[in-house]
Amino acid sequence: MSRVAETAVVHPGVELGDDVVVGDYAVVGKQPVLGKRSTASRAELPPLVVGEGSAILAGAVVFAGSRLGAGVIVGDQACVRERCELGDEVVIGRGALIENDTTIGARTRVQANAYVTAYSTVEEDVFIAPCVVTTNDNYMGRSEARLAEMRGATIRRGARIGGGAVLLPGIEIGEEAFVGAGAVVLHDVPARAVVVGNPARKIRDVPDEELLS
Repeated sequence: MSRVAETAVVHPGVELGDDVVVGDYAVVGKQPVLGKRSTASRAELPPLVVGEGSAILAGAVVFAGSRLGAGVIVGDQACVRERCELGDEVVIGRGALIENDTTIGARTRVQANAYVTAYSTVEEDVFIAPCVVTTNDNYMGRSEARLAEMRGATIRRGARIGGGAVLLPGIEIGEEAFVGAGAVVLHDVPARAVVVGNPARKIRDVPDEELLS
């Protein structure tokens, strides 16, 4: 049986699995309000689906049209926008924002105040440290060409992104790669590479003992 706080707002049609927790002042199933120049789809959204054993904590907002797997945690004051897919046991830290049309694989952790931009793909077992920023628009709102080229990051299985790192639009971080804290990533990062600095540069490979089994 789900537990919904008296102060939470659950919009009509939301599907809550068994043993879901919705915390104080959380809002689930919210419909988006888009600006006139927004690039997001305006198609009608299906209801939010929240898998069994998930928790949407105090002040968090999860929009309609998204699907959360089993055992997902959306931390205090975090936000998951519309048309997002979160796999089982994903953790979204306090104040983190997952923008629209983003996929996050199972067991991935997105820590406090990280920003995962729209149209991103994050695979399984990824670690995104606090205050990481991903981007998706090389034109920063200028030129109609941006509409065809807008693309967030692709972060492959087991990659780790250090605190405060910035990923430019369309960057791919390879499987098991490691991006150091504060790095500014201008180009794709190969699998298992360790990159640091601004602009990010490879310094070595991830050692075998740190790889996922």
